[in-house]
Amino acid sequence: MGQGGPKLSGAEIFFECLKREKVEYIFGYPGGSTLKIYEKLYDIDFLQHILCRHEQGATHMAEGYAKATGKVGVVLVTSGPGATNTVTGITDAYMDSVPIVVFTGQVPTSLIGNDAFQEADIIGITRPITKHSFLVRNVNELAPSIKKAFYIASTGRPGPVVVDLPKDMINSSTEFVYPDTVDIRGYKPKYTGHQNQIKKAAQHIASAKRPVLYVGGGVIMSNATQELRSFAIEYGLPVTMTLQGLGAFPGTSELSLGMLGMHGTYWANQAINNCDVLVALGARFDDRVTGKIDTFAPDAYKIHVDIDPTAIDKNVLVDLPIVGDVKNVITELRKVMPGKPQVEEWMKKIQGWKKDCPLEYEKGDGKLKTEYVLEKISEITKGEAVIVTDVGQHQMWAAQYYKYMHPRSNLTSGGLGTMGFSLPASIGASFGVKDRPVFSISGDGGFQMNIQELITIKAYNLPIKIIIINNSFLGMVRQWQELFHAEKYSFTNLSKSNPDFVKIGQAIGIESYCTENPDDVDDLLKKALKTNDRPTLIEFKVVKEDMVFPMVPSGSSISDMLLKRLNPQRMV
Repeated sequence: MGQGGPKLSGAEIFFECLKREKVEYIFGYPGGSTLKIYEKLYDIDFLQHILCRHEQGATHMAEGYAKATGKVGVVLVTSGPGATNTVTGITDAYMDSVPIVVFTGQVPTSLIGNDAFQEADIIGITRPITKHSFLVRNVNELAPSIKKAFYIASTGRPGPVVVDLPKDMINSSTEFVYPDTVDIRGYKPKYTGHQNQIKKAAQHIASAKRPVLYVGGGVIMSNATQELRSFAIEYGLPVTMTLQGLGAFPGTSELSLGMLGMHGTYWANQAINNCDVLVALGARFDDRVTGKIDTFAPDAYKIHVDIDPTAIDKNVLVDLPIVGDVKNVITELRKVMPGKPQVEEWMKKIQGWKKDCPLEYEKGDGKLKTEYVLEKISEITKGEAVIVTDVGQHQMWAAQYYKYMHPRSNLTSGGLGTMGFSLPASIGASFGVKDRPVFSISGDGGFQMNIQELITIKAYNLPIKIIIINNSFLGMVRQWQELFHAEKYSFTNLSKSNPDFVKIGQAIGIESYCTENPDDVDDLLKKALKTNDRPTLIEFKVVKEDMVFPMVPSGSSISDMLLKRLNPQRMV
């Protein structure tokens, strides 16, 4: 146990714990049940409180900070609606394995269960969407609960933890004792893979004729990107990445196949269909990756490395499971590799698929396309920026056309697909990353979901480059309506209801620009990139009917890719 000390109030203990955890930022919003904490916060100087404009925004800020830095993001909100407003962000963090700790105020313990003013059972509400939750009913349990919360959030497969703080626990006093270590029965993450399993994997990879490394976000979370790059390059192994795995391997490498799955590259999906050994590293075989499960990598010997044992065989049955930290497992794999696979013919085959069906879009017609905007952002930033996308068509085009060179560069909502993620998440990323430009890229629909956080961006004068891709539609939904719902564009046309985004930006005090001319894109982006002391907003009015290809229809095999629109006249 740690050393005891003088008696402190719950609010004082709260900050002593955060100090021990080296917390730099709290993203939050004050309220009645947390007033004592905010009273104490007034005199705290070792961390900074970032005032959001909505509690959902605070959780996405914490996610953006955590994804960009690998550290635990921290949220502080009041009880009742303050707590329930965090639910979407908590779910998003749970789906994408993001380490955040959410502190919620609560009514006094004597009133819990009495339907008191601003009471909500946030523990019950969030139980299915957290790694664990704590309701502090004894002030002596406050410090140990916070210690456990940070430990659980950041170890094993990361994820969100909720700590519910009744008002009387915040006000009560006790001797402060902070544990040095954590020992939780039933929670013992396994970091070292089974040696015999690793040797078997090495033998299968070395003897493969058509191997593929299928890389997920777990490689980035475990800080295993250098090990992955060395392994792939040394043994000539082609690498395809999930949406969350982008940046784990350089997008410009000849070995990079780009993203696989529903909107993955043609050659990545063809490689999956034809490989003989598939090595899944920190990936969970998501349905957007696999398509129809029984046709996914049908002839491949499947090896799955993951720190979460419950992810093994959850969606796809594998031949060789290895439970452990992917960083350690790759390191051990390299030590026992008996030789290099002969992949020359395999790589020629992959290059042939790439030539047969490259990523392309119509150019030179004078119309502004999202693909062009994202290509330009990739070009002028040389893959060095932090790209924070929202959800929809632009998200998929960013995955296809931006060449990510580093981990923690592609921050996006993958598992939950949360519209409104980008703007607040870019705030967290901007506080966490000081040496690289941060781009927030949203569609016109998603941008309005958390538009209030523009005020937060301006309040802290964050140098975020805010990009709005405005096609006056809920673009991805419109795409599905055209392809699969008889072109009945039910409630997806925003052209008559969208606000003037430039005027909104200007009203808040943000330099704002708008164009629909491709010739303006380069200059506007370079102007934003050079502005490092304040935010910039650029609205790009793009063509309404553009669609993301390739596309695998829901429930289909990834071999059944749509490569172009069914009715090409729709773009005329």
